[in-house]
Amino acid sequence: MQMSVSLYQFLKENTWDLTEEWYKGLDKTKGGVYGSTAPEKIQELKQQNHEFHLIFVELFNEESERLDDEFDQWVDKIVLDQAHLATPLPEIIEEFFNNQTLYLKTIDTYVEKYNPELSITQYNKYIQLLLHAFQQIVIEFSKRNQEKSEQLLLAQKEMITELSSPVIHLNEQVALLPLVGEIDTHRAKVIFEQTLQSCVDDRIQSLLIDLSGVPVVDTMVANQLFQLIEGLTLVGTTASLSGIRPEIAQTAVQLGIDFNRTKVYATIASALSKLNFNAM
Repeated sequence: MQMSVSLYQFLKENTWDLTEEWYKGLDKTKGGVYGSTAPEKIQELKQQNHEFHLIFVELFNEESERLDDEFDQWVDKIVLDQAHLATPLPEIIEEFFNNQTLYLKTIDTYVEKYNPELSITQYNKYIQLLLHAFQQIVIEFSKRNQEKSEQLLLAQKEMITELSSPVIHLNEQVALLPLVGEIDTHRAKVIFEQTLQSCVDDRIQSLLIDLSGVPVVDTMVANQLFQLIEGLTLVGTTASLSGIRPEIAQTAVQLGIDFNRTKVYATIASALSKLNFNAM
């Protein structure tokens, strides 16, 4: 006579078997976290999967309290994991569903081996609990993964923006700000703030702003440039311009922006030869 074993007991005793069976069926040709061949990375991946099973099987324990906090902690841990961040979200979701399929098969194995008399009603209850739980986990993971990815992209964008608008010292009092690439609203704001702060901190008396590497300057950017020059004047730095394209000059004229009080040079070389690194 077979011992009476609950579904919870059966799953609880087989959490490592679930992990090993999942990894055995994993497509190792995938990139990111699933394609690693390093033993320590493989073990870490298995450990993360096993931690998921330890929490998930508690759904079938009638004595367990709410598991929301434990699931939240596990999801946050995986979302913040660098290897998972480097893995395409669709591939991660696919593995959630592969684990779901594994649980469906495991429940069928349990019924066949330990509880063949299980009612259809109770069986369906288990299946619905399983499917609903995976659905909620996938939704929550996808949401947090997207939020984290957007945060990282924004941080990278800000870092690139800051690095792409450096104030280069030519001597103790004269500096150069070479602008390269397209300038959008966000970048214009960062350039304005960073440049003002740099000139104040380093006590720059003269700043040459070179625009030869900027392909297009729209109304917003031209206006922001004018505000930057005015702001520099207020903090005691005299600004001059070089490399102004005809399109930029036309935009400034259309806006009614007056650069008459600002010295303008054709190139950086001509500016430096005429200024001779003296105050502008």
